[in-house]
Amino acid sequence: MVSGASRAVGDAIMGELAIRAAVGAVLDPELPLITIADLGILRDVSVDGTHATVTITPTYSGCPAMEAIAGEVRAAATAAGATAVDVVTVLSPPWTTDWITETGKQTLAAHGIAPPCPRSDGPVPLTLSVRCPQCGSLDTRELSRFSGTACKALYACKSCKEPFEYVKAH
Repeated sequence: MVSGASRAVGDAIMGELAIRAAVGAVLDPELPLITIADLGILRDVSVDGTHATVTITPTYSGCPAMEAIAGEVRAAATAAGATAVDVVTVLSPPWTTDWITETGKQTLAAHGIAPPCPRSDGPVPLTLSVRCPQCGSLDTRELSRFSGTACKALYACKSCKEPFEYVKAH
């Protein structure tokens, strides 16, 4: 037989898991094919009873999507059972494309967006070309340093002639 105290603890754990899952599933408004968890901007979710505190980091300072993300996070956490939600934006350490999960990189590539190359802590690597997410060719060229958002560039593949976006490594 399960005691009332054990049931309450189990319910609290299930509630916390539901809130974490709901927040992690929020889509990025500028790349609505990838979750904020897979993009690496979701830093932490802590739950105390029905109060959730969610910590996020923008892809760059001044990112206009942060307000929309915070609203979606609040809505998701509330729908999952949180009665109070605080969204905290943290700028340090700054977000890096290294925080994009493997699933996130695969999702980007599957949708025609070239994922960033890995960063290193040593000398800055020189990117001579970006692999086309459509055909895999390295025979590509940059059309514009900026695309639909400041964190992406616009490229074209000389082999398959398709344009594509590239998430810039930083």
